[in-house]
Amino acid sequence: MSTYTQILYQVVFGSKKCINFLSNSNQEELYRYIAGILQKKKCFPYIIGGYKNHIHMVFSLHSSVGLSDLIRDVKKASMEMMLSHKSKFIRFTGWQTGYGAFTYSPDSRDKLIHYVENQEEHHRKLSFTEELINFLDEYNVNYNKKYLFV
Repeated sequence: MSTYTQILYQVVFGSKKCINFLSNSNQEELYRYIAGILQKKKCFPYIIGGYKNHIHMVFSLHSSVGLSDLIRDVKKASMEMMLSHKSKFIRFTGWQTGYGAFTYSPDSRDKLIHYVENQEEHHRKLSFTEELINFLDEYNVNYNKKYLFV
């Protein structure tokens, strides 16, 4: 028997110290780059987006890929790309250590895509810190605020 899965993730992570580094002039390049990494890892990126100091990735995880390895590779490769294009990503100094990963049923995909597409509007009302805490609370994840953004 073959292996069949449909694991839909939203993964969120931010820059060190939540420093704003994304702008209209650089974000699309970063999003395309991250989507390419996911594709090379046999994952299907539905949307990569974010706002100022953080990234949202909505993707299907391939059964042969471990989530923590994937996120490590995405963060490492994207950091190297941004540091090598420092003139476009002047304020970027690195990613925060951790990430938030949340699974969804496949019928939530369109709603998730819409959510990520509207990050700028969404963050007029809510900071990244508030957004992440809302996710953690919604999914009953135990956390210590002291360690959220290290």
